[in-house]
Amino acid sequence: MRILRLLKILRVSLRFGLDEFLLGHERVRALRAMVSALLFWRDLSAPRAVRLRLALETLGPIFVKFGQVLSTRRDLIPPDIAEELARLQDQVPPFPGADVERILAAAYDKPLGQVFSRFDLTPIASASVAQVHIGALPDGKEVAVKVLRPGIASIIAKDVALLDAGAVLLEWLWLDGKRLKPREVVAEFARHLEDELDLMREAANASQLRRNFRNSTLLAVPEIHWQYCSTEVMVMERMHGIPVSAVADMRAQGIDIPKLARSGVEIFFTQVFRDGFFHADMHPGNILVAGNGQYVALDFGIMGTLTETDKRYLARNFIAFFRRDYRRVAEVHVESGWAPPGTRVDEFETAIRAVCEPIFDKPLKDISFGKILLRLFQTSRRFNIEIQPQLVLLQKTLLNVEGLGRDLDPDLDLWQTAKPFLERWMSEQIGWRGLVRRIGEELPFWSELLPQLPRLTEQFLARDPEAALRLHVDALLKQQRRNTWLLGMAIALLAALLGLQLLS
Repeated sequence: MRILRLLKILRVSLRFGLDEFLLGHERVRALRAMVSALLFWRDLSAPRAVRLRLALETLGPIFVKFGQVLSTRRDLIPPDIAEELARLQDQVPPFPGADVERILAAAYDKPLGQVFSRFDLTPIASASVAQVHIGALPDGKEVAVKVLRPGIASIIAKDVALLDAGAVLLEWLWLDGKRLKPREVVAEFARHLEDELDLMREAANASQLRRNFRNSTLLAVPEIHWQYCSTEVMVMERMHGIPVSAVADMRAQGIDIPKLARSGVEIFFTQVFRDGFFHADMHPGNILVAGNGQYVALDFGIMGTLTETDKRYLARNFIAFFRRDYRRVAEVHVESGWAPPGTRVDEFETAIRAVCEPIFDKPLKDISFGKILLRLFQTSRRFNIEIQPQLVLLQKTLLNVEGLGRDLDPDLDLWQTAKPFLERWMSEQIGWRGLVRRIGEELPFWSELLPQLPRLTEQFLARDPEAALRLHVDALLKQQRRNTWLLGMAIALLAALLGLQLLS
């Protein structure tokens, strides 16, 4: 079956003239004239980017999803192709209602009518991995039921294997291939597809995001009905709202559009820097707006995570960037290991300034993050900076935020909206609030270790009978008393800071 799939990919590639991407390389350019002569009947009048998009749509939903991910990697592909791939839509025909009934009956071990009081077999949305139906629980609660597409796991496994083979070829043919890590991009894509194949994981993602934004006036997340969920079925609260792209409808409802745009920026930075857990598929089809102006998140199959180290370096980059401190941006790249140790900071600073300085003091409508990212990636190539695979989803999400902001309020000042939030977050990390938090986190460890110090000291001395070591006993005991005093002072300082915080 894999050979048949490979032959189909080859046929579609030749039909849309994708051979020009391969035959344009100097190693195989001699074959170009021969291929063109053999396939003279092809219509290649459309631009190459358009033909690539059409080929991916013809190959099926997994290639469409990969094209969407690839559109965010402006370091890998030219801008014309990136712009065209961003237009790919993950919409496929729904699978039959009979298959839905069979899957649900197998999941619940009982007929559909005994599980739901009402269930519409016509889906309201259909995508490459699953489709969504509307129903009602026995108590009358309206729910959205997501059902995994039958047989999709084997299709994904075969297509990902072919994508990986293509990545190997790319590394072999492209001089920059190894540095830009196309195989890691495919592996990252495969991991997220695996997550999407387990709807229990998606349900857990939704539950985590809902908990992170509990009592929030900015973002609403549907409640998960766990007793009805399985790896192939996910049942959640049905959410109502206006599609975020329907700006005219929102204005007619009296929703404050500029405020909505600012709230979107705050939601993004809250997810990234406060939680390190963010919705990474924020296209308009996955976002509604409630009548009170609150965002409603849908579809939690693709979520991004960041480590504390990632968050810290990103925040320092953003703040230095907002302050136009380009030298600090360059230094942070070197400190984080993203840039080689021997990088000339002054030269890197000059290159970053040339990219970033022209975009300040401009409204969002006059800024293209796509072009900025492209120039930054060109700069990174010049200085041999490795692309961080864990930041691919963050880049994708940032482009989504740009698109939403541009549609809602083209005059939104992204910098001024984000800067106070980031500065407050950094203060909480490295200021006195951060000190209070870290002391609170360490206190349980200190309280457990302190009573053990005499016994541990005695055991350590007993293991080494050397007379010289015993001369240090007094010094160790003095150090122990000093540690006890320091702990007391730390507890007193913590109490004082907490008191000041309560009074402020």
